[in-house]
Amino acid sequence: MPSTTLAALHPGETATIVSIHAEEALHQRLLALGFRSGKHIEMIRKASFSGPLQVRIGTTDVMLRRSEAAKIMVCQGASGT
Repeated sequence: MPSTTLAALHPGETATIVSIHAEEALHQRLLALGFRSGKHIEMIRKASFSGPLQVRIGTTDVMLRRSEAAKIMVCQGASGT
C-alpha cells in the first residue's frame, strides 16, 4: 500500500491517516481536531493558487494549510468508509 501526503490527494479521494510528522504544537492541534492514525479522511476541495484544503474526517470538515497537510502521511490503499 503506497503512502503519500494528504496534500497530494485530489478532491473526492479518500485515504487512511498513517502518521503525522509535525512539530509538537501542530501535532497536538491536529489531534484535537481528530487527526489520528487509522482514521479515514476525504479530500473535499482544494482552493486555487496554493490556498487551503478542505478535508472531511467522519462528519467534520476541516480547513488546512497545504504546508500542514504535507506533514500528514496517508495510505490510499486502505481507504473507504
